[in-house]
Amino acid sequence: MLHRPRRRCSVLATLALLAAAGVMVAAPAQAQDVNLSGMLGNKALLVVDGSDPKLVAPGESFRGVRVLSTQGQSAVIEVGGQRQSLRIGAAPVSVGQPVAQSSGARIVLSADSGGHFVTQGLLNARPVQFMVDTGATTVGVSVSDADRIGLKYKHGQAVQVATANGIVPGWKIRLSSVRMNDVEVRDIDAVVTPIAMPFVLLGNSFLARFQMTRNNEQMVLEKRY
Repeated sequence: MLHRPRRRCSVLATLALLAAAGVMVAAPAQAQDVNLSGMLGNKALLVVDGSDPKLVAPGESFRGVRVLSTQGQSAVIEVGGQRQSLRIGAAPVSVGQPVAQSSGARIVLSADSGGHFVTQGLLNARPVQFMVDTGATTVGVSVSDADRIGLKYKHGQAVQVATANGIVPGWKIRLSSVRMNDVEVRDIDAVVTPIAMPFVLLGNSFLARFQMTRNNEQMVLEKRY
């Protein structure tokens, strides 16, 4: 019984001597949560520890995560000498020591200089720029974005869309998924129009899935279902 305290004291004393001598004592490696959010060509769209999505080509690194190869809907990464395979739509992979996983139910947005809430994300697993539009009934997608993403909008329901410049034709469709970081919502109504837009507008067909609160320049969306 008396030997255990002495052993602990000697270990602490040894660490103190190493520190005094300028010897670095390594701390346990911190885990990183890595998620493959999409693909663009041969580049992987990575989210690391809740970061904004970043396109990373094979041989490149982002936040300590190196992409070794990509193929189809998957990528092989390396972190701290460990290799992991990622797939689009799969749960984030924790590389290193285990940590608690995110609930995937909360989005925090900050307003830009114009007061708009703009962020990167994924629409049907393809990277886009989103802007929150609380006055829009549905998610709004331009024809150019729809073509780039590969949406078969002309198979959708033909509709008439009222705009500031009058009535324009559009197509009502159902999106498979809308994703920002680790928060994903499925089966969202959207309208594709020929109006040129720099963003995909996040209207109420998406926002209604969340409890929305705003505090000064910050908007918080808590997922309802």
